[in-house]
Amino acid sequence: MLDDTSSYKPMDHRSPMDNRTGHRIVPETARRADLLPDRRSGTRYGNRPTMKDVAARAGVGLKTVSRVVNGEPGVTADTERRVQEAIEALGFRRNDSARVLRKGRTASIGLVLEDLADPFYGPLSRAVEEVARAHGALLINGSSAEDPDREQELALALCARRVDGLVVIPAGDDHRYLEPEIKAGVATVFVDRPAGRIDADVVLSDNFGGARDGVAHLIAHGHRRIGFIGDMPRIHTAAERLRGYRTAMADAGIPVEDSWTSLGVTDPQRVSRAAEEMLSGPEPVTAVFAGNNRVTVTVVRVLAEHRRPVALVGFDDFELADLLQPGVTVVAQDAAQLGRTAAERLFRQLDGILVTPERIELPTRLIARGSGELPPAG
Repeated sequence: MLDDTSSYKPMDHRSPMDNRTGHRIVPETARRADLLPDRRSGTRYGNRPTMKDVAARAGVGLKTVSRVVNGEPGVTADTERRVQEAIEALGFRRNDSARVLRKGRTASIGLVLEDLADPFYGPLSRAVEEVARAHGALLINGSSAEDPDREQELALALCARRVDGLVVIPAGDDHRYLEPEIKAGVATVFVDRPAGRIDADVVLSDNFGGARDGVAHLIAHGHRRIGFIGDMPRIHTAAERLRGYRTAMADAGIPVEDSWTSLGVTDPQRVSRAAEEMLSGPEPVTAVFAGNNRVTVTVVRVLAEHRRPVALVGFDDFELADLLQPGVTVVAQDAAQLGRTAAERLFRQLDGILVTPERIELPTRLIARGSGELPPAG
């Protein structure tokens, strides 16, 4: 039997049929009515329960609910029990955003990454999140996809949502768009690459020194014809690693031929083509220095099909590098420490401890696993 208070049946047998589909046609007004609150149950879809709702259900004052929610004293055990029962029944959750806004903070920070799919940024992002959590803050992140316009759009969108601070891995080279936000109190730290055209905190790896050491390692194992395959030259890390490569070669008195260096996008087709060109011809390279983990993985695939052994050192460690035959020698940077250091500086800014921007450069380390120790073939 239908409840005598029912006023709408969404699939009334009198609704016309659609001759093409065989489905009943439900009037638009009926569709809207079907989404309206159930007045009999008192449920209000789309509206979260408030402290007023909790107070009404528990039969107490609003201040009493506030004390219970915030763990403040002055409430009897029986009253606290009734309030907690009301909270559970209604599914009430404290509005932390409103609470922290009254204190001047939103308890959230933004992280602008280059590419969420890049394994390098996983531990970096996790480290930032752990520091944020330790400070009672929520992390919101997004990917710029190496697009300066997308980076700016994302950073400003996070500022519009009143994040307390930003950790930015920059895609562009002009960050003056952030000056008004920084002046307004948004703490900002750049990581992995420096900011462009503004003075700001930055946490980097020693890209130049790491690349120089990796190439010097190949030279120490007898190589003179060493190729370099890197990312796009406008990217700070790619430019610094190329500089490290050239410095190591110059220090050893080895002139670099134009055909030994290739910079560009890191998609497998481009990298494979560059590697094949370096490995062919009458005087091919006997070793390759790969500018980042994505380049290294592609070069490993190319070398697997190559007839003669070629030495390889890659910048950035990557998963399973130690299980390949031979294991891949890498210049490793500590992505987690980069994220942790950047986030800690961000919160020190927010606490008023840091005032003057600084540049922090973290060391890299060379991990020899076999591929970088192969001697020149023939």
